[in-house]
Amino acid sequence: MKALVVGGAGYIGSHMVRMLSRAGHQVAVMDNFSTGHAEAIEGYRLYRGDLLAPADIDRALADYRPDLVMHFAARSMVAESMAEPMLYHHNNAFGVLNLLDSMRRHDVSRLMFSSTAAVYGVPIKRRIEEDHPTAPINPYGWSKLFAEHMIHDHCRAYGLRAVVLRYFNAAGADESGEIGESHVPETHLIPSILRAAAGAEQPTVKLFGNDYDTRDGYAVRDFIHVTDLCEAHLLAAQALSRTDLPDYQLYNLGNGQGFSVLEVLNAAQEIIGRKVETEICARRPGDPPVLVADASRARAVLGWAPKTHSLQEIVESAWRWHRAQRY
Repeated sequence: MKALVVGGAGYIGSHMVRMLSRAGHQVAVMDNFSTGHAEAIEGYRLYRGDLLAPADIDRALADYRPDLVMHFAARSMVAESMAEPMLYHHNNAFGVLNLLDSMRRHDVSRLMFSSTAAVYGVPIKRRIEEDHPTAPINPYGWSKLFAEHMIHDHCRAYGLRAVVLRYFNAAGADESGEIGESHVPETHLIPSILRAAAGAEQPTVKLFGNDYDTRDGYAVRDFIHVTDLCEAHLLAAQALSRTDLPDYQLYNLGNGQGFSVLEVLNAAQEIIGRKVETEICARRPGDPPVLVADASRARAVLGWAPKTHSLQEIVESAWRWHRAQRY
């Protein structure tokens, strides 16, 4: 398989690039490096470009001629999307439309798209399956849901075959310890805690909201190891070749377990071996209280199951990477 990983220099994308290579596939990266890291994909074929520039996409597809495009190139900060929704409309929606148009022009008919649990909004069930109502409460979720609809329409009308994967909370780091999770600014919980412990510039971790209607007042999230997430992508790529499956496939990817922000903090402090200073802040606009996946469809159809269930194992893998960084 020849895969073009769009956004391949980012956190999940760079892990996917390595997994594809280890599995014996040909892989190339397209990235604009607005948030990605060049060192994470050193040695891999690279097309520097932006989804908002159709000529960049055309150049990569015409030169590389991939069998499959994997899309990881999204802005993904809920609070930022509330403050700057146009950034999300442009990047996460218009960028996908440009990609779809270019794929049609270059006769590339297979797409894997990274979506998000944010499309569900505030859940009405304890565990969220794929047919749960979609009612996003932030522009990030809306931008991803709109992209999903565009992809679905292209499958129906133009012969595209696509898999949409709705992530919950990816975390952890590659077993090699060479790549991990790092954003600027860092807003994700686990890397924020570990950066503070490793001596980064933010010694105090902000915890947003302790008055949710949950077991301890803190928001609850489903954390999945990034390697498990990438393994689901490999299985989904195989599913695109199955004639017994529809042209448009949709799967949730999560552990099916919910951990509160406080539980994550306590687990991280136990692994680090010391207390991390925290500050309780007001809730962030657009954050639902609970998001936990029902990923039984991926298990039944793709034969996928996460191998890392323990929050401690996820945090430990991330800590190995952060501890080795020079902040």
